[in-house]
Amino acid sequence: QVQLVESGGGLVQAGGSLRLSCAASGRTFSFNAMGWFRQAPGKEREFVAAIDYSGGKHDYADSVKGRFTISRDNPKNTMYLQMNSLKPEDTAVYYCKFISFGSWGQGTHVTVSS
Repeated sequence: QVQLVESGGGLVQAGGSLRLSCAASGRTFSFNAMGWFRQAPGKEREFVAAIDYSGGKHDYADSVKGRFTISRDNPKNTMYLQMNSLKPEDTAVYYCKFISFGSWGQGTHVTVSS
């Protein structure tokens, strides 16, 4: 079973940057689309960004367009989320997941202070 492990979260001031990583085990990583999602306190989990298997196509939630960049390194079985110009409303637990299958990992916490 493929496992996904998120890392890179932390506490940052508004306007700052963080880069999240999602490391995958197994051989399915390179062949499947993946995404980042987040869940803020008291809110439902929401879509943040997605990337196709090759890294050539991206999709973003309107709330993060122009600030976040999703990428992947297939030989390293790792996906990234570069987050710039962070806002307090970006505070959430961030999760990575295969778009069409799989379960949620433990997530990584991002806190943006004002």
